[in-house]
Amino acid sequence: QVQLVESGGGLVQAGGSLRLSCAASGRTFSNYGMGWFRQAPGKEREFVAAIRWSVTYYADSVKGRFTISRDNAKNTVYLQMNSLKPEDTAVYYCAADPGGYTGTYYYRYNYWGQGTQVTVSS
Repeated sequence: QVQLVESGGGLVQAGGSLRLSCAASGRTFSNYGMGWFRQAPGKEREFVAAIRWSVTYYADSVKGRFTISRDNAKNTVYLQMNSLKPEDTAVYYCAADPGGYTGTYYYRYNYWGQGTQVTVSS
């Protein structure tokens, strides 16, 4: 069983920055595919970014503004969000797949965190 705990959400003005963290349990964390998804009210959950080893993937909507990274010594994955826009407002979820999946299909990730709210004001 893998447990994921997110932190770092909050309220920020447009153009500002936030860094989300996701702490994971699991002895083989370094092999996990780790992803970030988000869900705004009334919308479907959407892929934001993913990482396995040092290979990263991003949704077009966040490319150049967000950076995903991981610290395997701390079993933690990060999402640095810069130049935030009001349309980035959502609940952000961390996801893990011990099999290494890093794609955009949320149902392929086996484990999920509880979510953290990010609100960007205009």
